[in-house]
Amino acid sequence: MTAPPDLKLLDGFERALINERLHYAYQPKISLATGKLKRVEALVRWHDPEMGAVPPSRFIPLAEGHGLIDQLTRYGLDRCFTQWKEWRAKGIECELAFNISAMNLNALDFPDIVEAKCEEHGVPAECLVLELTEGSTQSLVNLMDTLTRFRIKGIGLAIDDFGTGYSTMKLVRQLPFTEVKIDRFFISDATRSMDSRVIVEAMIGLAHGLGLSATCEGVETREQIQLLRAMECDVAQGYGVSKPLLAEDLPGWIEQWEAGWDEMIAP
Repeated sequence: MTAPPDLKLLDGFERALINERLHYAYQPKISLATGKLKRVEALVRWHDPEMGAVPPSRFIPLAEGHGLIDQLTRYGLDRCFTQWKEWRAKGIECELAFNISAMNLNALDFPDIVEAKCEEHGVPAECLVLELTEGSTQSLVNLMDTLTRFRIKGIGLAIDDFGTGYSTMKLVRQLPFTEVKIDRFFISDATRSMDSRVIVEAMIGLAHGLGLSATCEGVETREQIQLLRAMECDVAQGYGVSKPLLAEDLPGWIEQWEAGWDEMIAP
């Protein structure tokens, strides 16, 4: 008898997690003021021998629903912090963005666990930014104390997909975020649509007015980079900067990207 698809996927994911067959890709984010690498976002990847590449949108909900999300998070922090140290040993200075689930925050000691991982690997707390999707923040208003403990420890908090939900403005006012990530939906036609351009500029201004950093996602073209620089957006991320990279490819990307920055921003 063949196992139902979800059970087969769950079994495969559990085995991959136990046997450390998950890996991470890293997408660079650049400072729009300087063109330098600002941060890399760690993106978990799973390639199963039978099922092939399985997207996070399929296995993350399984991890959340079957009590595996904390194990996945600890595994990911260990892998990514180890990689960060290897880059630093090569002279690469950057921050690390790491995605967490709202379910991680149900554990009262989660901020202490993350801080202990930072200390274990020698990663300064200020070099870590934890990212949460706006959808997950709907359940976070009651976890203000937990989120505030991250801020006290010096760890950054970013709200992903900013602008796509009706309660965004209330959430960024209530919760101790340090950064908003403006959704790619607004960026995609900002160079062509006056309406989109006005919205993006307003969201950047809102972020800055609240003392937050603004990152624009889904940046794909030179024109978008130049427009966002003119709007004084802080950070850009997207295929126009770089696709997610293997860890060993980051040094070569930095060299190539910085060599082309002056041409990228030339009128």
